[in-house]
Amino acid sequence: MQVEHRITVAASPETIFHIYQDVQNWHTWDPDTKQASLEGPFAVGSRGRLTPTKGNTVPMLLTQVVPGRCFTVESKIPLFRMLFEHELIQLPDATDVVHRVTFSGLLSVVLGPMLSRQLNTGLPVTLARLKALAEERHAV
Repeated sequence: MQVEHRITVAASPETIFHIYQDVQNWHTWDPDTKQASLEGPFAVGSRGRLTPTKGNTVPMLLTQVVPGRCFTVESKIPLFRMLFEHELIQLPDATDVVHRVTFSGLLSVVLGPMLSRQLNTGLPVTLARLKALAEERHAV
């Protein structure tokens, strides 16, 4: 099961990626994140924790990081895996930002539909707030 939303941002991929790297401030633009932390650099293999505004704290692992282009976070609990992909596509004067969440594991049949509804409501708000922040920083 997969949920995907995208938005075009009038800022460079580097500006947006810089916002992504500031993990402890994800909550400022992602209303579904109460708190996030990373132990170590923003690099493949670094681990951290994410506490959603609704739900329990989950571990997270950076499984892909390409500066200015993309990063992927994996969160696993028993019988359930969430993969959060963040992709930046350079356009002539802007960046397409894609956030994609994929669920797998035995519990995805139960948890997937409920989380998909939450994500389909929350991701557009998250992307709009990311856009506003990136465009504000880009204008400076």
